[in-house]
Amino acid sequence: MREALALARESAAAGEVPVGAVIVRDEAIIGRGRNQPITSHDPTAHAEVMALREAAARVGNYRLPGATLYVTLEPCVMCVGAMMHARVGTVVYGATEPKAGAMESTQRAHEHPALNHRVTAVSGVLAAESRDLLQAFFREKRQ
Repeated sequence: MREALALARESAAAGEVPVGAVIVRDEAIIGRGRNQPITSHDPTAHAEVMALREAAARVGNYRLPGATLYVTLEPCVMCVGAMMHARVGTVVYGATEPKAGAMESTQRAHEHPALNHRVTAVSGVLAAESRDLLQAFFREKRQ
């Protein structure tokens, strides 16, 4: 999660909402991502999606069974869907996202009964650091 926080800080430095993600499998980081929808002009360029893209390219398969995705902010429904398609095993996130979080805050998208894959969700890991980074970013934007 500390690596994800470092990536979130990179996002903030680039003027993006500070969210970072890493994907770990067999005790090694196989994918890294940071938010970049503004600079890349790509609405799908969330940290989780960027990490999934890198991990899939690295292992040569879009399926990532046994992988754990660490992300600083509760994933949105788009990112939950991408994780489900990739067959990620566990998602660990820091801060909750009351407006768009799709694992706890607004819905539990990963538990939809029609899905044929289940992912374990763990929330609150380094939540204060993740939340503080986001709040500082938005406080600075407002000034």
